[in-house]
Amino acid sequence: MNGELAAFWASRAPAILAVAAFVSALLIVALRPFLERYAMARPNVRSSHKIPTPQGGGIAVVAATIAVSCGVFFFWAPGAAGTIALATLLAAVIVIAGVGVMADIRPIDVAPRLLLQTLAVAAVTYTLPAELRVVPILPWGVERILLVIGGLWFVNLVNFMDGLDWMTVAEVVPITAALAAIGLVGILPPRAIVVSLALCGAMIGFAYFNRPVAKLFLGDVGSLPIGLVLGWLLVLLAGNGGRAAAILLPLYYLADSTITLFRRASNGEPVWQAHRSHFYQRATDRGFAVIEVVARVFVVNLGLAALALATVMLPSRATDIAALIAGTALVAWLLFALARGRTRK
Repeated sequence: MNGELAAFWASRAPAILAVAAFVSALLIVALRPFLERYAMARPNVRSSHKIPTPQGGGIAVVAATIAVSCGVFFFWAPGAAGTIALATLLAAVIVIAGVGVMADIRPIDVAPRLLLQTLAVAAVTYTLPAELRVVPILPWGVERILLVIGGLWFVNLVNFMDGLDWMTVAEVVPITAALAAIGLVGILPPRAIVVSLALCGAMIGFAYFNRPVAKLFLGDVGSLPIGLVLGWLLVLLAGNGGRAAAILLPLYYLADSTITLFRRASNGEPVWQAHRSHFYQRATDRGFAVIEVVARVFVVNLGLAALALATVMLPSRATDIAALIAGTALVAWLLFALARGRTRK
């Protein structure tokens, strides 16, 4: 991206954020009576909340992201490259949000849920530029299959981690803000910048209603499509030379979910069932207040975003290695602190 184009999108970034936040908040206010009637999340032994709370705020987040992305991209950049890819992404987001709606209202079997998710991820993967390579040493077809599998895992990973007030806000806002900044440097195409800003703004608009103690949850209708959008953005980042940054940005989510998955599998527990064994959940069981957990996650994510930006601004193998080591140490510290819980004096 040349300097003139970067300046064009940078000048419009605050407006995109503000409009997305406003639309998201406005839709939440309008939808809340409906959600309180038809989409209440009842507390159970695996829940972090204590009273019935409406879920489905993700409808507003997803709708705001789609509306603002379409409005901005097609109004300011009609006919730009990547229009079909963006349209496919947004259609897949709608499909996967529909899966989330069904799951929020009434539990559905794992098989049809995974099938629809796989179709959505595969459609988005199919529209990636043919020349985009994340792991060039692999055959092209093998890489694409692995991207679908990884995308499916990432979609569900974000869903698994959406189990605490402000947790998804503390993850998505730093990641999307960093992705937009990286895009303005020239690593990502304009459509990715617009989607990053729109999603960031929509999550900011949702944050007020999800603040501890939350009055509204995202629900699967929000966490699943957010996972799809983030996965798409990270693949674009990795395929455009930002592999280290693409690993660093979601590193806490990757570590918490993956370690928890292997721990549960090794214990013979059904990995597809809801549980309370993620590091952030164990932390609240061991004395941490919710705000203390999400504040630590947010600060670590800011650190990871700074490291990711460093790998882009100062591209070299040495920078990548140093940033990855620092990011791994930062996440390891966070996981250790959450697992240990509050030290009693």
